[in-house]
Amino acid sequence: MDNGLLALGLTVLVVVVAAVASTVAYRLGLGAGTARGTLEGEARAEERARKLLGSAEERAKQLTAQAEEARAALVKKAELEAREAGLKVEREAQESLRARREELEKELAREAERLRNREQQLERKQHALDTRLEDVQRQRDDVEKVRGRIELRESEVERRLGEVRAKLEQTAGLSSEEARKALTAAVEAEARLDAAKRVRHVEEEAREEAESRAKRIVGMAIQRYAGEYVAERTISTVTLPNDEMKGRIIGREGRNIRALEQATGVDLIVDDTPEAVVISGFDPVRREVARLALESLVADGRIHPSRIEEAVDRARQQVDKSIKDAGERACIELGLTGVHPEVQRLVGRLRYRTSYTQNQWQHSVEVAFICGAMASELGVNVKQARRAGLLHDIGKALTHEQDGSHAVIGADYAKRYDEHPDILHCIRCHHLDEEPRTLLAHLTMAADAVSGARPGARREHLENYVQRLEELERIANGFAGVERSFAVQAGREVRVLVESDKVTDEAAVMLSRDIAKMIESEMTYPGQIKVTVIRETRVTEYAR
Repeated sequence: MDNGLLALGLTVLVVVVAAVASTVAYRLGLGAGTARGTLEGEARAEERARKLLGSAEERAKQLTAQAEEARAALVKKAELEAREAGLKVEREAQESLRARREELEKELAREAERLRNREQQLERKQHALDTRLEDVQRQRDDVEKVRGRIELRESEVERRLGEVRAKLEQTAGLSSEEARKALTAAVEAEARLDAAKRVRHVEEEAREEAESRAKRIVGMAIQRYAGEYVAERTISTVTLPNDEMKGRIIGREGRNIRALEQATGVDLIVDDTPEAVVISGFDPVRREVARLALESLVADGRIHPSRIEEAVDRARQQVDKSIKDAGERACIELGLTGVHPEVQRLVGRLRYRTSYTQNQWQHSVEVAFICGAMASELGVNVKQARRAGLLHDIGKALTHEQDGSHAVIGADYAKRYDEHPDILHCIRCHHLDEEPRTLLAHLTMAADAVSGARPGARREHLENYVQRLEELERIANGFAGVERSFAVQAGREVRVLVESDKVTDEAAVMLSRDIAKMIESEMTYPGQIKVTVIRETRVTEYAR
């Protein structure tokens, strides 16, 4: 098609050239005729133009014919190519259809196979259900037969019971109501005895199975944690370079010591103790601020009210930073992430809180480690266990600001910062302000008891200690059948001696449980108290 257009264009070009040539020749001949003669020039020019025109026309006809042949050849070639392309497309479409048909046939075959398998499974399940229904029907028939026999026996028992009741009324002279009360009392006593036997049997089995494992887990948890323990007190001592510094601390007419006491809220005791000043106060944070401020003033040497205020402000900032660092360090040591900064800060404040002289920050970290160790042995989430152990006592940092149990206060505070409900439950129930419902809660309670009850962890005033021992013995002695009781193991155990002719072995089990419950309800104590009931029979005879 493109060659035909090219040939046509050439033809047109030739015609144009011929016309131009004839015009040029005519003009040239016209000019020559002027010189040689007008007539001869015109004749020759006309002849030459006719030849050129004839030659151009002949050439145009040839080119037109060639262009027509080329066009026909191109059209024929294009038709052949179009036909071949159509055949190729048709073959490809047929191949694609055949491949798709084969794929669909395979898919249908697989689907049919799956349907057959599913049908076979359903048939097997139907058969199993039919078999199960037959078994259930047979069992139902058996139950009906047993029920019939039971009804017959019940009627027989009722009949015999009526006869026994009539005989009892005749022989004992008791009315039916009195006999019923006596029988009820006898059945109740027998039931309590059976229940006590059953409780004792179950407890012995559980104790034999769980005691060794529990001891191993707790022992391993304690061994894996090694901490430093510091006994906190209500006073702090600041060492002075010399006794002359005491006068500078007191100041003129006592203005320096008054300014320091007012700024920190503590009492400074300047007595005859050589080269030392005692800081007294119930709030450990205030004592620490006062100690740091006084040490800074002593080191600087310039002591007056304005310098005291500056030193106290710097010391307070330093204590706040140490509180923040203590909270962050606890989370880093335990590998905990996502703890809110305010919760971390509350954990850090426990560094300056004590319970029975046990530092609460160290106690919380210790409980977290022990709880995590026991959780790893039992397959519980270790991170959650450590988190619960660390946060279980955060309420103690707020008890001087809010009223109520520190467990409830701590749980409510942690709830504000989106702590997990399981963690809130552990915090709230570790002193039984709420009934524990999860294994994690029981682990937190156990770890708290282990940390608080270990030897040397806590101290008590002598008066409180003696009062607690006396209260233990008083509660135990108040039960019927108790001969004597002794508080031993620094109040961690109470041993109860009972009269063997009044208390049986089964009743001793119930007695120990009742004493433990009364101790829990009436006393406040760290850790746990073991109740041991001892029953023995002694027979004495003399040989004469």
